[in-house]
Amino acid sequence: MSDVKTVDWGTYAPVVVGCAGPQLTAEERVLFGVRKPLGLILFARNIVDPAQVKALVADFRAIVGNVYAPVLIDQEGGRVARLKPPHWPAFPRGAVFGQMYTRDPAVAEEAAYLNYRWIGAELAALGIDVDCAPVADLPVEGAHDVIGDRAYGRDADTVSLIAEAVMRGLADAGVMPVVKHIPGHGRSHTDSHLDLPVVDTPAELLEASDLLPFVALRHAPWAMTAHIVYTAYDAVLPATLSSNVIRRVIRERIGFDGVLISDDLTMKALKGSPAVTGVASLHAGCDLVLHCSGDLPEMQALLAALPAMTGEAARRVAQARAALPAPRPFSAAERLRYQSLMEQVPV
Repeated sequence: MSDVKTVDWGTYAPVVVGCAGPQLTAEERVLFGVRKPLGLILFARNIVDPAQVKALVADFRAIVGNVYAPVLIDQEGGRVARLKPPHWPAFPRGAVFGQMYTRDPAVAEEAAYLNYRWIGAELAALGIDVDCAPVADLPVEGAHDVIGDRAYGRDADTVSLIAEAVMRGLADAGVMPVVKHIPGHGRSHTDSHLDLPVVDTPAELLEASDLLPFVALRHAPWAMTAHIVYTAYDAVLPATLSSNVIRRVIRERIGFDGVLISDDLTMKALKGSPAVTGVASLHAGCDLVLHCSGDLPEMQALLAALPAMTGEAARRVAQARAALPAPRPFSAAERLRYQSLMEQVPV
């Protein structure tokens, strides 16, 4: 295996793509081999059993010519989990750790760490090295439940502590965490999968609450943008497409210097084709864009339209991957400790 330090990340297209099924099609193999997307994201449609997932991951990396090509998945636990029984354990929703925090913050922190150590070990065994977690959003009363029980709590201290434990658990398993949805999805009254949310909250309040977990997690290797208009920062464009939000809020005020990837370009919050919004996202300051549907014509158009990865984006991708520890299996002792902690979950 080649050394990760020798990978020329800038030669890859700045996009993470999906694929249509549990194996790459002939058309996908040609497209990915020629256009070389940086990474792959997996969904339920791509998953049958461990052997099949490992083969799919290895096949993608072989086709793009990079054994370190990032492979992503949404494995939060609860209702957002692509790997499910009977082949993989069922893990709790994020809100469980917030409930534990109200009784004993130290127990909540340790339980969250071990929960994601286990999740990370399951992912690493398949060759998956990026998990789209933790959720660092702060839901407010009356907001849409698209975040809901995925959140670890409703205050910045709770969410920051648990999300930090989540990141450590994944990293210790050899998996890079993706903090989402920066700069905060908790105030949305609309599901961005279906429409464009608009948040009219003043900047002072956002910076005294919603942004705080992201500030605490600014050292994260990856973060994912929110498809939300924050009128305090940009009256027209959602964060994903707004250079003001990305450069002045995410990069400067929050201080995040890791890999910034858009949320899925095919969500209804963004108007226009993925090729158009993908280019706009990169011009606004995203390092990478995300295309999840596996729709072949859309991927072809997107990959043809995207500019080369910037030097800054390549630096951030390289830095995140180089800092990743070697995978460490989840031990029997850790499993027993985790199970004993989870017995303390309030009924």
